[in-house]
Amino acid sequence: MISARKEILAVRDDVVGLRRKIHLNPELGMEEFETSRTIKEYFEGFGTGVRTDLLETSVVVDIKGQGGDKCYAFRADMDALPVEEQTGLEFSSTRRGVMHACGHDGHVAILAGLGRYLLENKDKLIHNVRLIFQPAEEGPGGALPLVKAGVLEDPKVDGIFGLHLYPDLREGRVGLRAGPMMAQTRELYIEIYGESSHGAQPHKGRDAVVAAAHMVTAYQSIVSRSVDPMEPALFTIGRVTAGERVNIIAKKARIEGTMRTFREEDYNLVLNRIKAITEGIGKAFGCETSIEFGYGLPAVVNDQELSGLVCAAAGTQNTDIIDPVMLAEDFSHYQRSVPGVFFMLGTRNEDRGYVHPLHSCYYNFSEDVLTAGIEMYVSILEGLGGIK
Repeated sequence: MISARKEILAVRDDVVGLRRKIHLNPELGMEEFETSRTIKEYFEGFGTGVRTDLLETSVVVDIKGQGGDKCYAFRADMDALPVEEQTGLEFSSTRRGVMHACGHDGHVAILAGLGRYLLENKDKLIHNVRLIFQPAEEGPGGALPLVKAGVLEDPKVDGIFGLHLYPDLREGRVGLRAGPMMAQTRELYIEIYGESSHGAQPHKGRDAVVAAAHMVTAYQSIVSRSVDPMEPALFTIGRVTAGERVNIIAKKARIEGTMRTFREEDYNLVLNRIKAITEGIGKAFGCETSIEFGYGLPAVVNDQELSGLVCAAAGTQNTDIIDPVMLAEDFSHYQRSVPGVFFMLGTRNEDRGYVHPLHSCYYNFSEDVLTAGIEMYVSILEGLGGIK
């Protein structure tokens, strides 16, 4: 795959140790103080300075090339999830209710391994490389604040790459597609305000529960009757709350959901239909309504040319052109500023029991994929003419 495989395999024990250390001490978004300190100390051990000034828990490492005029960035997310680990690993989480259940510990180890390889082979590096260790991918989102803080500037980043460990692909295989690959998202919080009355006298109130029930039913027609059936879209209601007691007409109801699309026109269409249905049904039942828009992300749209380069780096025999997925990733914020590619690195190995989905309390992977990830990144740099 690349000429540097022997040197990359030599760092395996190092990156495995780093991954396990981070897995032992998971931290939630914007709380990755120990994780960022571990990364900082790791690179200082190689005599390299790091930047920690852009966000409180972010770490940025710049590795200067031998005269190349371009800069390529590689990103890893660092945060864990509010999940109680059940893997039984000897390096299981020591923090109750917090776990690296989405592979971010692996992402950090892969990027650190790339950094070590480049630092030990600086004479081969032509272009500049920026390593971005990003907080809070799971929320509230660290990519956009980093972009606003200038992480893609000084020097200007010419392209950015990121990966995600992915149990839907066989271990070691690379999955991606050019163009839209992951969905644009928005969380919505809908309030319905009626008027309470005794349950035996419903005519004296305005029932927020009945209004909410009609809204939930009507929302189901948005995608099936308003969106082009050849285009993926969804609006999922995840939570409905209402009422005070069994014999009181509810004064208030709340609907919480998430919408996901790939095209901007579909996003606007779905959003406008949600607004129209909410307002219209609310009025029909004599209720006031409001909509609060929560966390949202742009779609992950992979650059056409760089996607071809990544496929070539993986080798066509090891690459799967995957269908778009309704999952979301704040890597998309980087892609709105510079060309970039986000790809999946498979972790599924049924023989060894690595079959659990992302965000599962049982999620784990073979640590062989760590060196596979480093190989991919180095191979990408070779394809970019960034390393000899």
